[in-house]
Amino acid sequence: MPPSFTLHILMTYACARSSIIAARETIPMEANGSQQEEAGHLSVDHESLKEPRNKKGGWITFPFLAVAILGLGLATGGATSNLVVYLIKEYNVASVDAAQISNIISGSISVAPVAGAIVADAFFGCFPIVAVAMVMAVLSLVMFTLTASLPGLRPAACQLGAGPCEQASTGQMAALYAAVFLLCLSAAGARFNQATMGANQFEAAADRDVFFNWYFIFFYASTVLGATVIVYLQDTVSWTLGFGVSCAASVVGLTALLLGARYYRQPPAQGSPFTGLARVVVAAARKRKVSVVASEELKFYYGLCRGDEDVKTGGDGVVTPSDSFSFLNRAAVITDGDVDGASGSVLRPWRVCTVQQVEDFKTVLRIMPLWSAAIVLSVAIGVQINFTILQALAMDRAVGRFTVPAGSMFVASLVAVVIFLGLLDRVLLPLWRRLTGHTPTPLQCVGVGHALTVLSMAASAIIEHHRTATVRAHGEEGNPAWVSPLSAMWLLLPFAVAGAGEALYFPAQVTLYYQEFPPSLKNTATGMMAMIVALGFYLSTALINIVQRATTWLPDNMNASKLENLYWLLAVLVAVNFGYFLTCAKLYTYQNIGK
Repeated sequence: MPPSFTLHILMTYACARSSIIAARETIPMEANGSQQEEAGHLSVDHESLKEPRNKKGGWITFPFLAVAILGLGLATGGATSNLVVYLIKEYNVASVDAAQISNIISGSISVAPVAGAIVADAFFGCFPIVAVAMVMAVLSLVMFTLTASLPGLRPAACQLGAGPCEQASTGQMAALYAAVFLLCLSAAGARFNQATMGANQFEAAADRDVFFNWYFIFFYASTVLGATVIVYLQDTVSWTLGFGVSCAASVVGLTALLLGARYYRQPPAQGSPFTGLARVVVAAARKRKVSVVASEELKFYYGLCRGDEDVKTGGDGVVTPSDSFSFLNRAAVITDGDVDGASGSVLRPWRVCTVQQVEDFKTVLRIMPLWSAAIVLSVAIGVQINFTILQALAMDRAVGRFTVPAGSMFVASLVAVVIFLGLLDRVLLPLWRRLTGHTPTPLQCVGVGHALTVLSMAASAIIEHHRTATVRAHGEEGNPAWVSPLSAMWLLLPFAVAGAGEALYFPAQVTLYYQEFPPSLKNTATGMMAMIVALGFYLSTALINIVQRATTWLPDNMNASKLENLYWLLAVLVAVNFGYFLTCAKLYTYQNIGK
């Protein structure tokens, strides 16, 4: 499975925690202490089930949403978990090229949900977008099933020793990429919006808390099933059956979603916060010649219904323009024709913004160095997971009489994430509080995650060193089909360390963004991480291209490769990036945390 799924689960977990905080901030909790106590458990407020029949939302929607989440997760996991192996075995794609293609697809699947969330927030709401996305998932799985079942949609099977393998034609690759494109559209509409749509069905913070817990469980369970059961069917029975089961799951999920349509609460679109950020940039650029030197004549726009004195000073309790990034303050300067003098309404929204919008944009700029420090981590994880699949194909994957599919190896990372999250909440964080007297800050958690990622890359390099040593000992460097007797279970070690690191830094980063951002931007926290993941995948593709052109480390034959050097390179890059992060963290001043 592409690494996007591991990271998506972590982002979903962090988003859920952030959304629970938001719910508790905006919706008063009942005074009854027992209700607050059960908020963090998988229990249901049965009073919420006793709703008027004409009232929409509530727990009556939960069964439909649960089946939809399970169906889509199982379908998507089954389609993408084994994609690298599918490209190598069925489309005769070179192993490194297959990993590169998988990285590009993972990047697209990661960034697409940001666009889907913006469209849902700004125009249509969640339900229509999720419904269309699940239709796209069905069509995608139909296409995948056809590519596996119709011989004309694949090149002839490659026969070792019979000359060069037949390459897939343009039409055959077009059919496969059409399936992938539909899958990206499905991810765009459903990934973030399913969680938001579910949260919209509940008014009580405790009920939202319970829903997010179940959402995390259902998504994780369906992902693991897709990466194990369906991958096993693809490897041992047939690709057609594996994709067919995924297709059936997507149909069941879509059917459940539509059957519950009459019960859903569908809030109207609220607009996208990204629009306000874009307006600041445009307005500042258009007023680049306007002086922002302090002057009695200078007037800033604070919003509607404020008198002249408020326009000049900001009034009581209103944010005033800060001195940092002062060149952006001109976006809030009122010039002739910007604002209606009588009502105070904006006449030219792309020429003037409120001071609050400008300060919100500055908040994003201040946190960008910390945000950028996570990109290298995403690059390293993307390379590690895809190349570990290639390593597993060249190692002994037998556990007793059972052969572990190469595409299922990453499940160790998911298990490590879940175990470590449990240890964090129940053991490590309470121990930290007992020893230090305070809770670790998000940046401290991120820093430990960076260090663990360095260790994970070093562990991958050491294991690859031992694998290539067995290749040389048997003199099989020129045989791409030779399988090392070294157990592939050793690959679980770096995955476990990487999973622990991911459990620390990804949720901590979302928490940092959520707590530091102003209210209008809190919902963009998950989107910030999605952009990091996508950039990491795309840049990992560029890194591998550079390595291939500059070195001989990555031939198509894994037994003749020097993959160990690539892992050591990643370890050095992540270590240098760790130093960059520590510098940024030292210079950063918390705006809201600890106040």
